[in-house]
Amino acid sequence: MNNLRFRQVHLDFHNSPAIPGIGEKFEKTHWQETLQKAHVDSITCFSSCHHGWSYHPTHVGTQHPGLSFNLLRRQIEACHEIGVKVPVYLSGALNNLAAYHHPEWREITVDGGYPAWWSSSPLSPSFHKLCFNTPYLDYLCLMLNEVLAMFPDADGIFIDIIIQGECCCRWCLEDMIKEGYDPGKEDDRRRFSKRTLDKYYKRIFDVIHGATPTLPIFHNSGHLEIGNTAILNYFSHLELESLPTGGWGYDHYPLSASYARKLGLDFLGMTGKFHTSWGEFGGFKHPNALRYECALMLAQGSKCSIGDQLHPGGRLDESTYEMIGQAYAEVEQKEAWCVDVQSAATVALLSNTAFKTPSAVNSRSPISETGALRILLESHIPFDTLDPEMPFDNYKILILADDMRIAPEFKARLDKYLAAGGKIILSGTSGLWADRDEFAFAFGCDYFGASEFCPDYVQAAPRFAPDFVKTPFVMYLAAQRIKTTRAQSLGDIFDPYFNRDYQHFSSHQHTPYKPESSGFDAGAMAPQILYFAHPVFSIYTNYGNVALKQFVYNAIAAFAGKELPIRTTLPSQGRVTLMRQLKERRYILHLLYANPVKRGTRFKMDNGYFREPIEVIEDLNPLVDVCAGINVPETIRKVTLEPQGMELPATRSEDGYQTVTLGTMICHQILVFHY
Repeated sequence: MNNLRFRQVHLDFHNSPAIPGIGEKFEKTHWQETLQKAHVDSITCFSSCHHGWSYHPTHVGTQHPGLSFNLLRRQIEACHEIGVKVPVYLSGALNNLAAYHHPEWREITVDGGYPAWWSSSPLSPSFHKLCFNTPYLDYLCLMLNEVLAMFPDADGIFIDIIIQGECCCRWCLEDMIKEGYDPGKEDDRRRFSKRTLDKYYKRIFDVIHGATPTLPIFHNSGHLEIGNTAILNYFSHLELESLPTGGWGYDHYPLSASYARKLGLDFLGMTGKFHTSWGEFGGFKHPNALRYECALMLAQGSKCSIGDQLHPGGRLDESTYEMIGQAYAEVEQKEAWCVDVQSAATVALLSNTAFKTPSAVNSRSPISETGALRILLESHIPFDTLDPEMPFDNYKILILADDMRIAPEFKARLDKYLAAGGKIILSGTSGLWADRDEFAFAFGCDYFGASEFCPDYVQAAPRFAPDFVKTPFVMYLAAQRIKTTRAQSLGDIFDPYFNRDYQHFSSHQHTPYKPESSGFDAGAMAPQILYFAHPVFSIYTNYGNVALKQFVYNAIAAFAGKELPIRTTLPSQGRVTLMRQLKERRYILHLLYANPVKRGTRFKMDNGYFREPIEVIEDLNPLVDVCAGINVPETIRKVTLEPQGMELPATRSEDGYQTVTLGTMICHQILVFHY
């Protein structure tokens, strides 16, 4: 496994040919001093950019017309003198210069145009998407071969924009027909695009392996597709791009990391110093945001990378690296408690998209997984995300969120898990057979099909009720109809008088509930199965209603009991993870707290895309007297506050939780439980 460094920078460098003086402000001493003051230990520098220019002499590509020397060589030498690694960046599917000289290499959509995501018009100021099934792949391999020969001391290869659409260029059409695909069928075009990506990975791997078999390599496609593990044979590590202000938000990275840490590869999180996203000059997020984002990466078991953009002149920006230095000084102090960690989560979220549920949506934002993620994060329940190839026997609780129906082979796995004492949380249509509307499990209730009403209302049983609602609260998506027999009811469902339509409507939104219960239950709790009749996780994604979250959490807490390893008084904005260092015989409890707020407004930019409000972290407010404790099988000898090195007095509750109290906490605190 490639062991990554903790404090990395990804240094973007995409330059128009109209800009002169490329690199003329580069000065070795300033470069070195800036990186050292910022505590940077690895920085990714450019061989070639999206515009198509190379930043060194080249016989394959074209050196940027404004560059008069080997800039990449100077950068590598300056970094290596101070012990900083330099992975080398090449642009993959975007290369405007290649597209200009070889327009036939461009990706063509099914309607004969160019992909709108990058540039559908020659008048658009954007990058041009190329097809990996054309001779462009040969050209890219030649560029890579040249880089490997010219820079044998490079510390890795980073190839960007590894995506392939349903291309209908002449090479794709010819090969689809030759290989038995039907270009007229969307499914065949998708399968062929995957085949083309596989071709890309193998070609690039052969080039690198033939030159330097141990050289680290990462192919960036913007995010990690859950379940697509076959391509990992071509990766040495993972870099999870997740810029909270760039559209990903602060909830994206925990879900991505909760899956990545189960894949057996070292990985890092990639945020950015920008107020918005890539390509922004003069944009700065508040230093407190970078401090929190780096702490979040450490808490998820990963290393850190901060995206920056080098000015064409080649001089690192002092303000940027002062900000980075504040975050990385803290990272450097915490590394000892963040290396070689394993997740100690007892809850696993089975990925809806990876298990190929019928209603799965966009893999970057599946609504059921997103809702489950948010409820778990806000309830301080550590979890891992699993695909079908991963074992789940070691987890105490599995969550099958909202729409995960059960095929026979999946049922056999779950039966074995239940027989060994595991517990399962179901909701909505999860737990129904894949081919019929019947429950695959017996858990003490009768099933009567889907409700005809939407929305309806839940009167939670007192044990599970929100702390501020005792009357029926609205559920925005339809329920499945169940009546408990032996299981404990989670509460009563109240139907509306009628569904809202043009003939029957009342007031501004939905119809009020009838005064009497429908006779159906809001869910059921049996010894090993907890079931919510509504798709509660999708509802929470779309509506974020606190009453629903408290109802779901109260039921999960009662169902799980001591099998939830953490208790804390952190507010809902707080985040926790529990990691384990086996060699050091210790558990690492990360506590984080910040208040992201949305600023700005939705508006249409000059390029036609819409800019959404941005989640911003500015203030890091202190918390006082935060309690936190864990319940683990081992006997805890002592608890220390790190990196302060201070031992804290711990109390043991009757049900086994070892708990400490923090006087004051700001942003991130590590508690180490030694056993």
